[in-house]
Amino acid sequence: MITLQVGGVPEHFNLPWQLALEQRRFESLGIDLTWRDYPGGSGAMAKALREGEVDAALLLSEGAVAAVTDGVEIEIVSRYTDSPLIWGIHVPAASRFRAVAELKGARYAISRKGSGSHLIAFVHARVEGWPVDGLSLVTVGNLEGAVEAFAAGTADVFFWEKFMTKPLVDAGRFRRIGEFKAPWPAFVFCAPRGMEKERRAVLGRALEIVLDEARALRARPNAAQLIAERYGLLQRDVSEWLETTRWSEHVAISADDIAPVCMALGSLGVLPRVVDAAECVAKGVAQAT
Repeated sequence: MITLQVGGVPEHFNLPWQLALEQRRFESLGIDLTWRDYPGGSGAMAKALREGEVDAALLLSEGAVAAVTDGVEIEIVSRYTDSPLIWGIHVPAASRFRAVAELKGARYAISRKGSGSHLIAFVHARVEGWPVDGLSLVTVGNLEGAVEAFAAGTADVFFWEKFMTKPLVDAGRFRRIGEFKAPWPAFVFCAPRGMEKERRAVLGRALEIVLDEARALRARPNAAQLIAERYGLLQRDVSEWLETTRWSEHVAISADDIAPVCMALGSLGVLPRVVDAAECVAKGVAQAT
């Protein structure tokens, strides 16, 4: 039995991992897999990979590239989703901001540097044509930290996946003034650089199980109800989310998949250094899995 620790955000994207664990599907392949939640997002998971807390993690594409540029010895093993993340652009319910165009110069709540909420704020500002060299950032740790920062009046805007924040919007604690669709697929599966071939192959088999579970989940007539109950969401919101979400079909990655992220982030000056996409991507994934 090979032991693996895998980390990810405690969100609906990762329900296939939970379902596979509940059905003991990994055990049939000799894999003792443990899941760890990281509410702090990609920045927290990059730190966990750096410190050896986990053997693999599911990071946002931009977070994975940022980790590589920051010297974290990881590789992107595969795409996890083929669809982009739809970010909600949130402000406090009583905020003076009423439109996205008014946010120039606002204080951005971010979970941590190198996280999706950090990097996508720069990507969005560039799309809007705003200067990106002076964005005001407030580190809040996670979604709950953003709630507290909004209540305390220490931050003005927060980017987070729109469906996970929908309950806060419905409850009148957040107000969503816009959306931003990331210009690349959302999540990638990452592992430490230089992992031995046998262990890398086991990771690939584990991910194949999960992607198969994702296909089965989408085929369930009650998929929206199941996800809604698990994550405290409304069923109609989950139905909309399912229409826009595509998990990957195969364990695979190429430099072309990551190139748009590297080019976009490199041009913003937000990374410690600029990397070539090939540096981020694991070599020989198909052979290993």
